[in-house]
Amino acid sequence: NIKPQVDRYTFPSGRSIYILAEGRLVNLGCAHGHPAFVMSNSFSNQTLAQIDLWANKDRYEKTVYRLPKKLDEEVARLHLEQIGVKLTRLSDDQAAYLGVPVDGPYKPEHYRY
Repeated sequence: NIKPQVDRYTFPSGRSIYILAEGRLVNLGCAHGHPAFVMSNSFSNQTLAQIDLWANKDRYEKTVYRLPKKLDEEVARLHLEQIGVKLTRLSDDQAAYLGVPVDGPYKPEHYRY
């Protein structure tokens, strides 16, 4: 054992082999990255984007797009309960004052969270 998740095995010939994560998938076995909650948000964004691309394929050319703000906000809505947040709905007056639709998106497409 060289360090956590890194093992070296030396053969009688003197040559060695290094095994990472006990031979499991490195990105799972040696994960020090994002927690499951963050990954859930990312995968949800990717899934909704793929569904939108498929459902509206005539609307998209073959190029790179940002995730539409409406989909990004939907993913956030779906995850709020996990962090103990309750989202209230804008009233018609509030939405009119802010100049946004009642159900969003609440930020312009160019805005990055």
